[in-house]
Amino acid sequence: MDFDITLILMGLPVAFVLGWLASRMDMRQLRMENRQAPKAYFKGLNFLLNEQQDQAIDAFIEAVQNDPDTSELHFALGNLFRRRGEYERAVRVHEHLLSRGDLSLDDRHRAQHALALDYLKAGLLDRAEDALLKLEGTRFEAQARLALLANYERSRDWEQAALVAQKLESSDQGSFKGRLAHYLCEQAATLRAAGETAQAQFLLHQAIATAPDVPRPRMDLADLQAHNGHAAQAYATLTEAMQAAPGAVALIAPLLAQQAVAAGQGVAALALLKDCYAQVASLDVLDAIVALEAASSETTPTARDWYARHLEKEPSLVAAAKWIAGEKLEREAFHPQVQRALDHAVKPLTRYRCAACGFEAKVHFWQCPGCQAWDSYPARRVEEL
Repeated sequence: MDFDITLILMGLPVAFVLGWLASRMDMRQLRMENRQAPKAYFKGLNFLLNEQQDQAIDAFIEAVQNDPDTSELHFALGNLFRRRGEYERAVRVHEHLLSRGDLSLDDRHRAQHALALDYLKAGLLDRAEDALLKLEGTRFEAQARLALLANYERSRDWEQAALVAQKLESSDQGSFKGRLAHYLCEQAATLRAAGETAQAQFLLHQAIATAPDVPRPRMDLADLQAHNGHAAQAYATLTEAMQAAPGAVALIAPLLAQQAVAAGQGVAALALLKDCYAQVASLDVLDAIVALEAASSETTPTARDWYARHLEKEPSLVAAAKWIAGEKLEREAFHPQVQRALDHAVKPLTRYRCAACGFEAKVHFWQCPGCQAWDSYPARRVEEL
């Protein structure tokens, strides 16, 4: 059969056109695929900025499906899941990242840190501890140690917390001496409850040496000494506490008054407390003065006189309630009702308030039950703040 060159020549333009059209279609599809993921990503970002987290999650999931190799999308999606409280989904995202062989070392550390945060938020403290320990020597080391410290505090593992705090102290991450003193006091309280008072006393002395300006170790030591029947030692320890931590005088004063009476040091304690009250007019110090004078055999001003003097210095509903408690009203039958109303009104004013989160409590806490911050409660009542 004869081969017709004309047909070949006529087919070349057709083949060229078909090839050109095919390439254009491939390029268009490629551009559409490349644009689809960023579009979904920016769509999710827009939802996130508008605090529409449900829509943002859907958009990020779409972006991840279109481009599963993009690690940044996985990080964004995992963080969103954690913020939403969907910790299991957040864990799956970050575990998937860690399973990828093409992930860079820095992104691997980042995913490990995110996974640790997922476990912490979910309350899986054991898994969180394992994940955080793997971040030693990485750029997330300081953050991991702080999270690990909070983890040990939540589980009340004071020995491990102390080891982490010492590492943070040595790496210039701030001063942790106050926390170290509290950890020793917590361990001493456990030993005391178990009857090991000698070891508890040793730890309290160690806490005093660690943070001399923290009042708690000396207050706990004085309480232990008083429990062992050594009132004179307890009184001496509390006077040292007042000198070392003048900001905590209001907390120390009631204990000092009790031990002063037991040790026969009422006169010296009264003079000390009056000096303190002259510097800072604290109601707790005033109550301690009133208690000491009531225990004294000498003729002294009555409690009502002291509260009247306090009212001359500054207005105080608490002092007014205590003053009127000893006052005889013209209509005596209404006195109990008036006193009961005043006592009810002053209750909120006698609480302590956390300076970090505002949590209020009837008693003073060294660690806030609300936000877990240490030494966040001022030594003064709400009315005096």
